[in-house]
Amino acid sequence: MITLERFLESYKPLIAIPVVITIISLVLIATMGINEGIELKGGTVVVIELEKSVSQNELQSIISSTVPGQQVDVKSINNDQATVDITGDTDVVKISAALKETGTITSYRSVGPVLSAESMTQIYYALAFAFIFMSITVFIIFRDVVPSMAIILAAISDIVIAVGGMSLFGIPLSIASVGALLMLIGYSVDTDILLTTRVLKRKEGTITQRAKDAMKTGITMAITSTSSMVALYLVVVFLIPAAQTLADIAAVLIIGLVADIMTTWLMNLGILRWYTEARQ
Repeated sequence: MITLERFLESYKPLIAIPVVITIISLVLIATMGINEGIELKGGTVVVIELEKSVSQNELQSIISSTVPGQQVDVKSINNDQATVDITGDTDVVKISAALKETGTITSYRSVGPVLSAESMTQIYYALAFAFIFMSITVFIIFRDVVPSMAIILAAISDIVIAVGGMSLFGIPLSIASVGALLMLIGYSVDTDILLTTRVLKRKEGTITQRAKDAMKTGITMAITSTSSMVALYLVVVFLIPAAQTLADIAAVLIIGLVADIMTTWLMNLGILRWYTEARQ
């Protein structure tokens, strides 16, 4: 039987697990790409008041026939109302004519390519500044290169795995999901600082005992946070499907929180143990 103590002692092979998953995530991102939301790639969001029952596939087929070559995504059909995302320039009058027997367009919102390009630029700046200030803060706290780099590496791996999951499951990159990624940076750094502080700053007990104590606290936090996000995701999917944005945020956080367990307690902890043993 493998106890927690033996698990913590045999740490070196475990470092490879999050590293391999991070590499796989990078391959997914490079090969499958990331589905960008309308506000990032430009297009039109159309709200349709349905006059008869129609499935998502049927509605998507009707609209696709009027905008050939453009991506049409029926986000939800709820209470005789449908929300549809259409990429590129859209002729709303033409779509309205095609929908004359199905429903009526009640509102639409267009996002041009200039605004979408500006949004992407702001996203890159937000993520870059978040990592820069996080790195500065970590170096100020620990003033040691290896533990600080381990925290930063764990945070980067956490975000890469989350984005890889978005690519795999088709979760769109939007302003909301970027907010979830920024939340993951904060959460990842929080758990990694908890671990590093317990292992390096405290002196009572052995390294394994201190790591075990930190792991109990960190895993409890992770399970609580992940459970709340799973509950949110299930509520949105089964009770309020119109709030798809909340489901996307919850899905990103679920993937990131699970990834954080691996990056913190397999990779970061392994690096810290390796470093402390080498220093001794």
